[in-house]
Amino acid sequence: MQTPALTLFHNPRSRSAGIRVLLEALAVPYAIETIDFSKGENRSPDFLALNPLGKLPTLVHDGSVVTEQVAITIYLADRFPKAGLAPALDDPARGPYLRWLAFYAACFEPAVVDHAFKREPLDPSTSPYRDYDTVIDTLVAQLSRADYLLGDTLTAADLLWGTALAWTTDFGIVPRLPALAAYIERVAAHPAVMRARELDAALAAGMAPVAQAE
Repeated sequence: MQTPALTLFHNPRSRSAGIRVLLEALAVPYAIETIDFSKGENRSPDFLALNPLGKLPTLVHDGSVVTEQVAITIYLADRFPKAGLAPALDDPARGPYLRWLAFYAACFEPAVVDHAFKREPLDPSTSPYRDYDTVIDTLVAQLSRADYLLGDTLTAADLLWGTALAWTTDFGIVPRLPALAAYIERVAAHPAVMRARELDAALAAGMAPVAQAE
């Protein structure tokens, strides 16, 4: 049996859960290297040599290290195009696809973290994402137009967003508005999401509970 060239450094209670979903959807061989936060494994010298921030997800493919959730999403969906989870470079949908991936990293994540920690909002002219309410309203408006971010076709961007919205609404950081709830349910029905959740539930059962943060 050939050793997988893809290794995901992973904890089921972290943002790497969305990357495991994507790997399942791509149907490519991959290995999991579990990082146990309760044991401080994300701060070990070996792991910090790969990712100095000590963060997940971290992916190694054929010896190359890829970090940052959105970068890994773009990389994998493009690297394995047969799955049809990313518009091609010359597809008119490519721009909107990249827009919503960038919006996730540049606007949604910082807005949600600031909101969760009740940080005083910045003046909109200096804030990189304007304000939390505008971020949520922009997302809700887009998801009210069609089943998925780009219309009727699910992409890797939806697997990222669907996973993130599931845990942020569960934690109460994002309101479970009707458009978001319906979207979460649609994405959750994808076979890859169900497979990944089953695998992660088994993995999490043997680990000490730690808040989802890394």
